[in-house]
Amino acid sequence: MTHPFIEAFFDEPTNTISYLVGDPATRAAAVIDPVLDFDLASGEADTRSAERILNFAAENDWQIAMVLETHAHADHLSAAPFIKARTGAWIGIGAHIRDVQKIFRPVFAMDDLATDGSDFDRLFEDGERFAIGELDARVLHVPGHTPADVAYLVADAAFVGDTLFMPDYGTARADFPGGDARTLYRSVQRLLALPGNTRLFLCHDYKAPGRDEYQWETTVGEQRRSNIHVGEGTSEDEFVILREERDAGLSVPKLLLPSIQVNIRAGHFEEAHANGVTYLRIPVKWGTGAKRG
Repeated sequence: MTHPFIEAFFDEPTNTISYLVGDPATRAAAVIDPVLDFDLASGEADTRSAERILNFAAENDWQIAMVLETHAHADHLSAAPFIKARTGAWIGIGAHIRDVQKIFRPVFAMDDLATDGSDFDRLFEDGERFAIGELDARVLHVPGHTPADVAYLVADAAFVGDTLFMPDYGTARADFPGGDARTLYRSVQRLLALPGNTRLFLCHDYKAPGRDEYQWETTVGEQRRSNIHVGEGTSEDEFVILREERDAGLSVPKLLLPSIQVNIRAGHFEEAHANGVTYLRIPVKWGTGAKRG
């Protein structure tokens, strides 16, 4: 088996790990979950994180052929369109992104949003295969965090998005619209059914209590033995209780509102207005008894 080349790029402001995954034989590569830098307070967007990936690829003779999203992220904006513009790469995501688009189209009153996934270049069905150069890649639909989450299995490496974290941190939250803790448990079990030596590459790390360094690579075997949420002996019902109790105490991600409305468009913003400025939408909910001036 040819092992893929894997280079990780950690973005500390969003605790996100993006990957360049390459075929050593052909120098073809994929970028997984690239980050667009965005400062919420100023509204300033920047491409420095994506440029790190592009510069690394250019310096090491990797030809980026595709950008793969594991899901529509709620904690960072995607730099997929920027990488596509610079390289000609196509953008792929799980076919159930259509479900996510249908959920959030009315939330943001995005009447112009197509809900057929056509903002993306390729929609993957569960079990679908594609190639990164001569490397065989397979798509696993792993919903629960969102309806559209997928993992990409490339040789002995699986890129699992938010579904799993490091064993000492557990699993993804399941309280976003369309999320479901029971579905998440079953998706995790599907990943844990892979061979024990399968390497798992994660999309986020927040340094669990007692750990001083960020980490984002583990194995199926390690997860089976010691994941604090789904380790050996954890039943589905036990997991659902634990996950739902934990989710009830979690805060909303800082970049949730800008991330979702941009990422369900494959990383595109709405068209700029006549003044040349692009705007994001913030739904406002009035509290009980609030007086509208």
